[in-house]
Amino acid sequence: MDSREQLDVLAAIHSTPARRYLKPDPIPDGVLWELLDAAIRGPTGGNRQGWGWVVVKNLEIKRQIQEWYLEGWEQAYGRRREEVIADTEDTGLGKRNFLSAEHLANHLHEAPVWVIPVQRNVHRSLMTGSSVYGAVQNLMLAARAYGIGATLTSLYAAHEEDVKRLLRLPDDASTMGLIPLGYPSRGRWAEPKRVPVEEVTHWDSWGAHYPRD
Repeated sequence: MDSREQLDVLAAIHSTPARRYLKPDPIPDGVLWELLDAAIRGPTGGNRQGWGWVVVKNLEIKRQIQEWYLEGWEQAYGRRREEVIADTEDTGLGKRNFLSAEHLANHLHEAPVWVIPVQRNVHRSLMTGSSVYGAVQNLMLAARAYGIGATLTSLYAAHEEDVKRLLRLPDDASTMGLIPLGYPSRGRWAEPKRVPVEEVTHWDSWGAHYPRD
């Protein structure tokens, strides 16, 4: 089971892009437990640990949520397909990212495992609830070590109440995203393209930029 790649933590951080082309091959339960155990080592507001982690393998559940997800995709991005595909400058979402996200929207249910982070009493403190995302990143970095692709997405959100009923969540629980997991079918582990850090970092006040040594 221990097929982990030995990665320096910064090397892992710099080589964990969103992976949206995923094989349907099963992921061993032992590996899933390792990923979830890494997740719960993440931060949590006030150390409340008001989270839960719903692991979804059931195809019927996945198909239903994928329908709602695809609806969200069409509303947010699908209607702009021709515009994005024709954008030769590859600005904004970009053609490559658009096609990978479109693939995920149409094949989300084929990912062998989903992990849905759930937070209790989010409505009481949005900032406290948001701390779950550090744990989510832990899970995704742990997945990277096992060669498992992941991405964090939430295009089903317009059907949050439907999803809650489908997953039988408590009334005070909210989903905080959906993480499809699978061994990548294409693409590579590469550093995600980002605006240079020097351009988005401000020192002491907004607009004060210093050169990087």
